[in-house]
Amino acid sequence: MKLLIADDEIDVREGIRCLLDWSSLGFTICGEGKNGQDTLDQIRRLQPDVVLIDIRMPHLSGLEVVRLAKEEGFAGIFIIVSGFSDFSYAQEAMHFGVTCYLTKPIDEEELEKAVLDARQLLLKEQGKQKRLVLYRDWARESILYDILNNQVSYPLSDCRDLQLEAAVFQVVLYTSYNQESPQSIWDFAEILRLANRNHNSVDYIRNGNHNVIILKGDLALRRFEELADHYINQPQKGSPLDALFLTYGRPVSSIEQIHISYNEAKRLMKQRFFCSFNQHVMCYKDMPVEAQPERTGFVMDYTYSQQLSDCIQSGNRHMMLDVLEKLRQTLYCSGLEISNIRHYLEDIMIQVKSSIIYAYGNLETLFPNHAAIIHTIEEKYYLYEILEFFTLQFEMCMNAMGSPTRDSVLNNILQYIRHNYQEDLKLGSLAALFGYNSSYLGKVFTKTTGSNFNAYLDEVRIENSRRLLMNENYKVYEIAQLVGYSNVDYFHKKFRKYTGISPVEYRRTHAGADIKTSAP
Repeated sequence: MKLLIADDEIDVREGIRCLLDWSSLGFTICGEGKNGQDTLDQIRRLQPDVVLIDIRMPHLSGLEVVRLAKEEGFAGIFIIVSGFSDFSYAQEAMHFGVTCYLTKPIDEEELEKAVLDARQLLLKEQGKQKRLVLYRDWARESILYDILNNQVSYPLSDCRDLQLEAAVFQVVLYTSYNQESPQSIWDFAEILRLANRNHNSVDYIRNGNHNVIILKGDLALRRFEELADHYINQPQKGSPLDALFLTYGRPVSSIEQIHISYNEAKRLMKQRFFCSFNQHVMCYKDMPVEAQPERTGFVMDYTYSQQLSDCIQSGNRHMMLDVLEKLRQTLYCSGLEISNIRHYLEDIMIQVKSSIIYAYGNLETLFPNHAAIIHTIEEKYYLYEILEFFTLQFEMCMNAMGSPTRDSVLNNILQYIRHNYQEDLKLGSLAALFGYNSSYLGKVFTKTTGSNFNAYLDEVRIENSRRLLMNENYKVYEIAQLVGYSNVDYFHKKFRKYTGISPVEYRRTHAGADIKTSAP
């Protein structure tokens, strides 16, 4: 603790210096006051813990020094030392909070007891102040927690006391960028405080698993935006900001709205799965549109697996990439849990694998087994990594099929029809899938097969219906649907055209026959 000695007589000051072993008592003599004004100036500058002061000094008396220092908020302890024993001085001194009054000549034991008592009182007061600070910080943190979670059930009118008075607020969350082996996270709140020159415009709180920063005021928001734009979006490798990933919600204009910004930042943290390569920031502008009623019923069907299988079979790389991008956008706006998205993508890859192997059995070795597919997708942190895995697998398949010539493309089209005849196939959609003009493809198709597209499709469907009619478990209308005819009467008409009899007559005539048919 710091001790200041004040007396206008140098011999007295020297005597007090030598009277006790101040260091062993826990004191350091920080200065000496030669008169009242000099003493007051040193109190202001040095802020000592204990002041030993004489009452009678030039310029200002000791009591005047005590009074002025206390009025200015000085929290140290005064010990009055004087040759006067008049009780009136003691009374006046006590009026200013002085509790110890010693008379000259100074008794060594009395002085030691006085300074030790003063030290004990100061330590007690410091402990009390520390506890008050801790209680205040705890209470403030509890209030911030309630504000973030919109659980405030008491008035927030005293914003100045909370140091939450501002025209605008914004919430930022941050964590480690490296998810696989998280490195120590830099104190981003401290970085922002330094950017704001330690101005009281940044609050930090740990809420659950989140490192939460509350920015207060236009200046803090501007400083953060500058950091995000210039240093965080594309940080230098090895810099402190390169180790951070953060999200932030929209600016709000009142304490009561802070939870809105916080919830947006939390939701974005969950959307990290959708980040692009080396993306360190997601902001409220990146927020997917809130789930609409028509989107809440998102169905994880076979549409994308069928489209991707079509692209691979047709060798259409451009369309494959378009389908994958559409899949990414659909999943981003789906509102599905990330675990469900992973499962859906696993299903898509397995379905595409099965479809390609069914059409091209010799390509089976290009695909990982089902367990490896699931493991690969589960271990990826980002959607773009999974889609890169998809692209690589699909490119390998198309490369294995070779560069398409006109004859090989037509063969692929015929094979596609033979494996997808049950779908609503159209010449126009096949032409787009295989990269042909519709009219040109129709001419090439007729010239090569001797039939137009619709006739060829009917032949394939009727051949497969003949095979199904051998199985009495299917009813005729079910077989019509299985081979791609939604209208059973139309199926009857086509069947009679190609066989000369009705489906029922065919079944009756060929019941039990071992007929092997193949598509033309």
